[in-house]
Amino acid sequence: MPIYLYWGENSFAIEKAVANLRNSVLDPLWTSFNYTVYGTEEADAVIQALNQVMTPAFGAGGRLVWLQDTNLCQQCPENVLSELQRTLAVIPDNSYLLLTARNKPDERLKSTKSLKQFAELREFALIPPWKTESLVEAVKEAAEDVKVKLTPRGIQMLAEAVGNDTRLLYNELEKLRLYAESSNATLDVDAIAGLVRNSTQNSLQLATAIKNGETAKALGLASELITASEPALRIVATLIGQFRTWLWVKLMMESNERNPQVIAQAAEVSNPKRIYFLQQEVKSLSAEQFLSALPILLELEVSLKQGAEQMSILQTKVIELCEKM
Repeated sequence: MPIYLYWGENSFAIEKAVANLRNSVLDPLWTSFNYTVYGTEEADAVIQALNQVMTPAFGAGGRLVWLQDTNLCQQCPENVLSELQRTLAVIPDNSYLLLTARNKPDERLKSTKSLKQFAELREFALIPPWKTESLVEAVKEAAEDVKVKLTPRGIQMLAEAVGNDTRLLYNELEKLRLYAESSNATLDVDAIAGLVRNSTQNSLQLATAIKNGETAKALGLASELITASEPALRIVATLIGQFRTWLWVKLMMESNERNPQVIAQAAEVSNPKRIYFLQQEVKSLSAEQFLSALPILLELEVSLKQGAEQMSILQTKVIELCEKM
C-alpha cells in the first residue's frame, strides 16, 4: 500500500517527483484508466480519492490517485478522518495514493499522525538564498541530471544567476545543454554569461549598494531587476538573507568572537572561509544599522504580498534602507 505525502515550497521539485512516481507506477497504455487527479476545488475530494484508490488497477501497471494541494494535514473534519483511518491500512498493493501540499503538516492533527504511520513523507524546501554552498551543490546535482558539463567556475556562476529558483535552474540548464549538444564541451563562464541572465547576482549587488548607502546605484539596480521581470518577492528574499547574514557576523564581532567556525555556525554560513570577507564588508557599520533594516524589509515583503505596485514600493523602501546605512 504505497502512500506518499510531498510537501514544501519548491513546486518545481514536487512536479519532478510526481512525474517520476507517475512514470514508475503507470503503464502508458493504461494511464487513462488508472490515473486520477483531485483538486481542492472539487467537493469531497478526499473522500473521492480514498474511494478511487481502493479500486484495483485495470490492465497493466498500477493505479495512481493524486490528491493535489490538499489541506488534509491542516484541517480534517471527523467524517473525513474516519474514512482516512479506515482506508489507509487496506489500500491494495498495486494502488498508490499521492498527496501534495505547500504547507508543513500539522504534527498535532490525527490526520497527520495517521499518514505518518502509513505514508512516506518528503519535504521539498527552497534553499535559503544566503546558503551559497547549498545552491552550488544543487547546481552540480541538476547539471548531472540534465547531463550538462560545467567547470567549477561555471557552476558557481550559474548558482549566483538562478539562486534558489529550481524551475529557472532547469530551464537554463536545458538551454545550455542544447548549446553544447553538438560539441559535448564543458561550459565555462564565458559561454554561460552569454546565455544566462544573472538576476540573483544583481540582487546581491543591490544589497551591497544599499549597505553602502549608494541610493542612486541601488535605485538603478532595483529598476533593472523589475524591468527584467525578476519577481519582487525573490529580490526581497535575497535582501533579507544577505542582511541577516551581515547582522549575525556583526553581532559576533561586537561580542569579540574571533573563531570563524563559531561565527559561521551562528550566521548559517557553510564555509567558514567566507567569514573574513563578510567581516570586511560590515566593519564600517554597526549592528544597530543592520537591525534597523530588517523591519523595513519585512514591511516591503508584506506590502508586496498585499498587492502593492512592485516598482514604486521597492524604490520607496530602497530609499528608506539607504538612509539607515
